[in-house]
Amino acid sequence: MSSAGGAERLERRMGLLGASATNIIGMVGIGPFLTIPLMVTAMDGPHILWAWLLGALLSLADGLVYAQLGAALPGSGGPYIYLREAFRPFGLGRLMAFLFLFHILLVAPLSLAGGAVGFSDYLGYYLPAMSGWSHDLAAAGVCLLVLFLLYRNIESVERLSKAMLALVLATTGWVIVAGLLHSPALPAITPPSGWDAGFLPTLGAAGVIAMYSFGGYNQVCNIAGEVKNPSKTIPRSILLSIGVVALLYVGMSTVMLAAIPWEEAGRSTTLASIFVARTVEDPALARMAGSVITALILFVAVASVFAFALGYSRMPWAAARDGQFFAIFGRIHPKRGFPHVSLVWLILAAIPFCFFSLGQLVNWLMQVQILLRFAWQCVAVLLIARYRKDIPQPFRMWLYPIPALLSLALWIWLFLTGPVSGVWFSLGFLGLGLAAYAVFRRTRATAT
Repeated sequence: MSSAGGAERLERRMGLLGASATNIIGMVGIGPFLTIPLMVTAMDGPHILWAWLLGALLSLADGLVYAQLGAALPGSGGPYIYLREAFRPFGLGRLMAFLFLFHILLVAPLSLAGGAVGFSDYLGYYLPAMSGWSHDLAAAGVCLLVLFLLYRNIESVERLSKAMLALVLATTGWVIVAGLLHSPALPAITPPSGWDAGFLPTLGAAGVIAMYSFGGYNQVCNIAGEVKNPSKTIPRSILLSIGVVALLYVGMSTVMLAAIPWEEAGRSTTLASIFVARTVEDPALARMAGSVITALILFVAVASVFAFALGYSRMPWAAARDGQFFAIFGRIHPKRGFPHVSLVWLILAAIPFCFFSLGQLVNWLMQVQILLRFAWQCVAVLLIARYRKDIPQPFRMWLYPIPALLSLALWIWLFLTGPVSGVWFSLGFLGLGLAAYAVFRRTRATAT
């Protein structure tokens, strides 16, 4: 299996603003507009501030892991490269890289489908009778739209990212400002049942959902081969995006849960639209406000799918270029200079998952990623620092190695506090990945 297009290189044209925009639109996306009700239900109360703070802490610690890895190995493909190089001294580099790529075959389409399904859920604000096939087909249409938007060179993609970032910030800013003007009070931060033994398990369950919304701060690592001055741009864009998004999430949930009873919020699928409409007293203006914010949220949903598709599509390309994945994924568009085969495959694979609900997918999606990716990234940064002295370390995380160890401990805790079915599903998928690797190695041996 040759490195398809091995002589072809992606060009470094994306700066700090474009890199940060890619992270932020991937993080915000449709996530918080849908997950706030899920978090309220998981914690059985409005005190989800603690889940957001847990998510921010884990994101910061894990973001420093990615910042150090991304600065040291600034190539497109991100985690695939980190795992391959970190475990290479132990003879496990190819196995770990393959398992990562194998899990992407499930995780990437599910992530894209989640944003697309969120789009369809909020589209129901305009079309309350929409359900079933019409809902699912609308989600599939979002995936095809994103394919059209991304089928272009990286400079055009960067311009689109900046424009999308502006509207993402406008949408979340509107929700926060409208809430502060309408009801400056704060929601309760104490659990309805007090600080009993049940608080930590519910915090863990809500924390898994919070991390679904925080996910995306590492998107820049996936397109690092197209980033200018990566040793500085990658760490700065990761930390900047986490700080901005944490403030947005805390602000949004605070104002919405101060104005809407948490029991009602937990049942809503269009919480932000209902909230903005209630901040306006005149009925006609209220309907208009609800319609406008819904339109912006629909745009944000498309933007999130856009950002994730951009980052994920570079992973199979990087692996194929190195001869570790099917060669066809290593092809670059001859005129526009992007991995077009990888992108098309990713979008088409996401479409079948548009026929499931977001609630069915979030927990298992996160648990699979924790077991096959997130926890091992924390180990990888330690192994590279200790055993790969040949790899430069232009950026070193603050208080090394504490953030990496804290991130590893929190990931394991969230994995174990998730649904038991998700634990078994993740372990089963790991076993399937190991079997697939054995087949892959045997096929390569036969070919040579």
